[in-house]
Amino acid sequence: MHDAIPLPTGVETSDGGGSAALAVRRAADRFTRFVDTVTAGTVEAPLPGGGRTSARFDVLSAVAEDDLCAARLAEGHLDAVAILAELDGDPVAPGQYWGVWAAEPPGSGLTATRGPDGWVLNGLKQYCSGAHSCTHALVTATAEDGRRLFAVRTGIPEAVRTGVPEAEASPGCTPVSGTWRAIGMAGSDSPGIRFTDVPATPVGGVEAYLRRPGFHHGGVGVAACWYGGARAVARVLFTRAEQRADPFTDAHAGAVDLRLYTAGTVLRRAAEEIDLDPLDKAGAAGLRALRVRALVAEACSEVLDHVGRATGAGPLCHDERHARAVTDLGVYVRQHHAERDLAALGGLVARGPEEGR
Repeated sequence: MHDAIPLPTGVETSDGGGSAALAVRRAADRFTRFVDTVTAGTVEAPLPGGGRTSARFDVLSAVAEDDLCAARLAEGHLDAVAILAELDGDPVAPGQYWGVWAAEPPGSGLTATRGPDGWVLNGLKQYCSGAHSCTHALVTATAEDGRRLFAVRTGIPEAVRTGVPEAEASPGCTPVSGTWRAIGMAGSDSPGIRFTDVPATPVGGVEAYLRRPGFHHGGVGVAACWYGGARAVARVLFTRAEQRADPFTDAHAGAVDLRLYTAGTVLRRAAEEIDLDPLDKAGAAGLRALRVRALVAEACSEVLDHVGRATGAGPLCHDERHARAVTDLGVYVRQHHAERDLAALGGLVARGPEEGR
């Protein structure tokens, strides 16, 4: 089992890093303990498309309702397990904690070169969630023949636990100071990481990561985390409504219940559809993911609005757990790219998949 993670030294925010380091440790402890329970079989997290996808989404939502940052890390680990299974990679071993570092923002990224001793990665990878707790990661990098996915051992958690400088303990993976000065989702610990001649094992072929059906199934899993985060935000409103009868509070509670019910129903329906066509022979996975993510993101925004209007500033100022849930959800749900994703959905519905080719 994984020991409690010490405070990482490379985490910084505008408050000097203290509260951020505590948030990182809290989320990392919950993340690694969750993975341990999955490995031990105490908690089931079925692969998507195997007939129990709804149970997978329920697990992610439950973790998110408790701690959205821990859910971000748990979702990455479970996604890595699914990717390795789908692309015939080596299975995840006990004691390993995986991330999927596939963000491709503008600017320099990772390059992959093949030498006499195998592949190595160099460059800067941004937004590496779980940087100080993931023992391994799947990362995207650009090779001579195109974009590929690689499995790497980070070595960073060993450095955190032993106190050895990260540059000495990790095999070329070094978090870049000052690249994660977050407030919302601070505990997700998502700095940039500098790769220097890091040994890497290819997983699948060129663009296989994006072209596999599971890419879209995983996108729905992220929406399940958002849904759990919205339930956490709603908790303070429902508690207030239970304590006293007030027509305005009840109206907000009713509106929030409607949004949560709709989002939960859509996620269950999506799980059923994924189980009916796990290999996406009908070509509907991309459309489904866009629809579900857009609807759940909209529900989250409306939950945040109704809860804020109903409860005022009090819980945000005096209830640390609620304030953290509100701030974290507001950041995490921005993985839905608003009008850009809606435009992709509209184009797909109006003109079909050929437009994107």
